[in-house]
Amino acid sequence: MLQQLDIADSIRRHVSPGIAQKHKSELGQFMTPSSVARFMASLFPPSTLRTCRLLDAGAGVGALSCAFLDRWMTGGFGFESVEATAYEIDEKLRTHLARHLAGYSRVTPRIIAGDYIELATANNLFTARQPTGYTHAILNPPYKKISSGSMHRLALRRVGIETVNLYSAFVALATDEAASGGQIVAIIPRSFCNGPYYRPFRDFILERAAIRHMHLFESRSKAFKDDEVLQENVIIRLERGGKQGLVTVSTSTDDSFSDLTTHEHPFDRIVFPDDPERFIHVPTKPEKSAIELSPTVRYSLADIGVKVSTGPVVDFRLKAHLCDMPKPGAVPLIYPGHLSMTGIIWPVPSLKKANAIMRNLDTEKWLYPNGFYCVVRRFSSKEEKRRVMASVVDPAVFGGHSVLGFENHINLFHENKHGLPEALARGLAVFLNTTAVDEHFRRFNGHTQVNATDLKLMKYPSRSNLIQLGEWVMQQGMLTQEQIDTQLETLTA
Repeated sequence: MLQQLDIADSIRRHVSPGIAQKHKSELGQFMTPSSVARFMASLFPPSTLRTCRLLDAGAGVGALSCAFLDRWMTGGFGFESVEATAYEIDEKLRTHLARHLAGYSRVTPRIIAGDYIELATANNLFTARQPTGYTHAILNPPYKKISSGSMHRLALRRVGIETVNLYSAFVALATDEAASGGQIVAIIPRSFCNGPYYRPFRDFILERAAIRHMHLFESRSKAFKDDEVLQENVIIRLERGGKQGLVTVSTSTDDSFSDLTTHEHPFDRIVFPDDPERFIHVPTKPEKSAIELSPTVRYSLADIGVKVSTGPVVDFRLKAHLCDMPKPGAVPLIYPGHLSMTGIIWPVPSLKKANAIMRNLDTEKWLYPNGFYCVVRRFSSKEEKRRVMASVVDPAVFGGHSVLGFENHINLFHENKHGLPEALARGLAVFLNTTAVDEHFRRFNGHTQVNATDLKLMKYPSRSNLIQLGEWVMQQGMLTQEQIDTQLETLTA
């Protein structure tokens, strides 16, 4: 028997290519494939409630609602009836949505035309915090940044939500609109798991709900291949007011779920108890990482007397002072294009960026003394296997120059804006280039950006161990990844 979801998916495949990319971008609109919708519906626990109050905000053509209702119709839930509330801002999609929800008996559909954030923040149910909220919510919210002075930002702030993207705003609102024990399943970009911008959102969710399940797609490009989405996505199930316990983490390569693996983890492996930023880790293996297990990798940067900062030279603000190549009065400017795993290559005549910056009253405060630094690119491309890539800045590369400029797409480790001892700089770079660090980093970082905050919150070997590691590398020639990893194991055993 053809289920409503199959009909909705057929419409999705027909409608989606005809929607202009500009229109999709304006709304942050990405439609859910049927395989993902069914999997999301399967994550809800069995329920014996007589009446289900279902929320689907940003419902599109109704794939998620249909997946949930199809599961109910085939005996997946014990409801006698369902009240389905679906918000959709796009008039073209609402016609299909209404038709699909009308295909169910014992369902009372309520289709709301308009902006979910605008309407929900003004909703009496939300502001009065009545106990008759949604029992279930299933969401594929839009993905679009919210500017600081926008109507969305102000409306959210009025109800105590501080966040920077539509997707996190939708999930926060749905969580707060849920009844006690209400279940929320959402597919969202993984970027909320770390970084300072999503800290208020993490706090909001963790204070109101328990994380029950997280599913990670190992391929960036296959889960939403029809819409060419390259953001790393996670499916999360939350329980409003639930007592936090074990968290189920599942993974699959793509939306076929053919290689689905599932493990349970204690919550202190998901959010580390001593982490003030409350980063959310997604461990994909039951075993603890080498970094977690090591008794010697437990020091903060403050413990080892090192700081990490984002490169202070923002090129478009200092454009008038940039030079394609070195010249009298100019000093070296280091971009990610100058970095390699073996060191710094400078200047690079073929680089499409500047190689130098004039030293004058306007630029002086952004420059660092020449010296040894460990530097990490802030962005990796989606094709690169490594997320964390560290290099050593060697002052000898820059001849007689006394100061250097570090461009904003670089993170640099320093001692109070001065260079590091050579062995310490080289030891830090070797440690950061280990497989163990890269694997550990990926557990809480779901995008290609490496922020200074991420590096600041990591644990490191002691200063003396890092210096020892640096002294070892200074005696070697070219190193393989295996040699680097083996040396870390020797050092931290």
